[in-house]
Amino acid sequence: MDLELVHGAGAPRKRGESWGGVLLLAYQSLGVVYGDVATSPLYVYKSAFAGDDITHSAGNEEIYGVLSFVFWTLTLISLLKYVLIVLRANDGGEGGTFALYSLICRHVRAGLLPGGGTSDDLMAEDKAAAAASRGEGAVSRTRTLLERYRLLQRMLLFFALLGTCMVIGDGVLTPAVSVFSAVSGLELSMEKETHKYVGLPVTCAILICLFALQHYGTHRVGFIFAPIVCLWLLCISMIGLYNIIHWNHHVYRALSPSYMYQFLKKTQTGGWKSLGGILLCVTGSEAMYADLGHFSQKSIQIAFISVVYPALVLAYMGQAAYISQHHSFENNYHIGFYVSVPEKLRYPVLVIAILAAVVGSQAIITGTFSIIKQCSALSCFPGVKIVHTSSTVHGQIYIPEINWILMILCLAVTIGFNNTKHLTNAQGLAVITVMLVTTCLMSLVIVLCWNKSIFLALGFLLFFGSIEVLYFSASLVKFHEGAWVPITLSFVFMIVMSVWHYGTIKKYEFDVQNKVSVNWLLNLGPSLGIVRVRGIGLIHTELMSGIPAIFSHFVTNLPAFHQVLVFLCVKSVPVPHVEPEERFLVGRIGPKEYRLYRVIVRYGYRDVQQDDLEFEKDLINSIAEFIRSGGSDQNGSAEGSDKLSSIRSGSIPLWEEDGETDGLVSPNKEINQQTVAQQRKKPRFVLPKSAQVDGEIRTELQDLMDAREAGMSFILGHSHMKAKSGSSFVKRIVINFIYEFLRRNSRGPSYAANIPHASTLEVGMVYQV
Repeated sequence: MDLELVHGAGAPRKRGESWGGVLLLAYQSLGVVYGDVATSPLYVYKSAFAGDDITHSAGNEEIYGVLSFVFWTLTLISLLKYVLIVLRANDGGEGGTFALYSLICRHVRAGLLPGGGTSDDLMAEDKAAAAASRGEGAVSRTRTLLERYRLLQRMLLFFALLGTCMVIGDGVLTPAVSVFSAVSGLELSMEKETHKYVGLPVTCAILICLFALQHYGTHRVGFIFAPIVCLWLLCISMIGLYNIIHWNHHVYRALSPSYMYQFLKKTQTGGWKSLGGILLCVTGSEAMYADLGHFSQKSIQIAFISVVYPALVLAYMGQAAYISQHHSFENNYHIGFYVSVPEKLRYPVLVIAILAAVVGSQAIITGTFSIIKQCSALSCFPGVKIVHTSSTVHGQIYIPEINWILMILCLAVTIGFNNTKHLTNAQGLAVITVMLVTTCLMSLVIVLCWNKSIFLALGFLLFFGSIEVLYFSASLVKFHEGAWVPITLSFVFMIVMSVWHYGTIKKYEFDVQNKVSVNWLLNLGPSLGIVRVRGIGLIHTELMSGIPAIFSHFVTNLPAFHQVLVFLCVKSVPVPHVEPEERFLVGRIGPKEYRLYRVIVRYGYRDVQQDDLEFEKDLINSIAEFIRSGGSDQNGSAEGSDKLSSIRSGSIPLWEEDGETDGLVSPNKEINQQTVAQQRKKPRFVLPKSAQVDGEIRTELQDLMDAREAGMSFILGHSHMKAKSGSSFVKRIVINFIYEFLRRNSRGPSYAANIPHASTLEVGMVYQV
């Protein structure tokens, strides 16, 4: 049930949007997706000319060469690679490096978590067969190698984790760079000493406000920010057009690739090092892909091609036109965006630039949320609280813990560096590393998922890979000038992800090895070798098949259990809502006289999980309907114990009577009419004598009703991981300390919060791995 469904899940969602809906999403995407790349004109030229790598000479070879590099990098990387090619590779509508990894694992058995189901498993049975049939006719040598060699699978996971860690690092650095660069415009209208004491506090205050806005969600933030980005793009394009006409209308000639050759020929090593600043013109491209789950492929493409790309080209050309006619700058550091703005417009543009920089930071923050959610779903990141902020778009989420961690780290690097030179060096390495990882994974997607020629994949890898390796080498040489920051952040997050993934694998292997066999259960007889007391026992488990080890652990230490046992698995599935009649999957374990059932409960990501009394009522109705509809004729066995049926609760005519109150209201207090109405009463189920059921089914139903009257208990597993004696020192540190620390400080399953504490029993169990 688990492995086959994993590989069939994850087909792209059909949004079925009208053109009006697509254009609305395109408008919103301007405020969320494109703020990062739209604000890059603030610092690209300043970063390229920072330091002593290149200087602005009277011949203008440097400024024309930089413009040529910016234009072709923006065209080839952002437009061709990401907008026209990479955006097509989505995993269930999600984007980012981990989405590519998930997509590859869905088509090739290369996942390192065996049988690790995702939330798609329970909603994609009909897609599994189609996906499997498509894969059978396209088995290639690459697929065989990936499936055969575990080393290649580990390398694939390493690349995915590396890209993910660099995206998180980018999420720390981009807000700092964007806001700091915008605020730096104050230095042209202030004395240097005054600006030194004003710039940093203003930047930090803006960053705090930015992260505080995140809990409102992408939908609201998009409507707030989209007008700002539209105004910013209009502003920079008009200023660019003015500068082209007024200062140098022949600047378009610099778009010729020959200027790149002349630039490198003259500047040599210095020009190569300056590429680390030039690459910042494509900083928002990976965020654009990571934010795919918040919008749609078509809306992002429309916004970029029709609005963002033309405005950026005009902005860069306008800056180059102005700089080409001015050579009397105080120093290279003053070469940048604000010097090309007409003095009368400088203050209004400064305000718009600061607002646009805030928007630019939004793109990578939301992209970081998306990619961490994907990692958590694939057991590569500790559990976090995921808040869905939209009832229509699945991918629009907010993660409080990550938001505040990003804010603290962002403030730390801003205060620590206090200049754009080191911040942009750090950001450049993070950006280009993610792009390299995306190129490598994308070449595999072309072969394994799209079933295209391996020569096409190699062409994609060599063409874009050679460009990105050139930029990567230029960024890496600036390790001591700020580029060490993303490497350090990535190292820390890589340890967290690797340890969590390793611990999850070991825990899964322990569960599989210690899973109780159905044959063992059958040999115990109807009493299961223990005392069966009245009531219903709900055993929560993550396993969708088999009997969890917690059951044998419990009955071994306390040989008594309830007369009706239900193995309950609660799953969240990637649809907004699950209809009530489709929420419960019910099956039987063992013969009917054992009174053992398996129930899988499915919730959509926008569904509000029911309170305990309402949940108990629907659960009992579903099991009763399963029994009435023929479930009693399906005696479970070792082979067929995991056959589940979708049950529409409420079909069987059960009478519901008011039972005793649950004691929430004290008898010593004065009880008014409103208080009485608010008392929660436990429903009492009675099987009508007129119900058309035979005697055997009536007996089983009556046992279920009697057990419900006796009470229901929730049994939760509380496992602790511990390395086996004789394990290596590294393994003991990883399992006993790091993994256990992460487990204790991560979020548990969301359903656990709705379970009444008075009826809860936690069973502790030590996993010796």
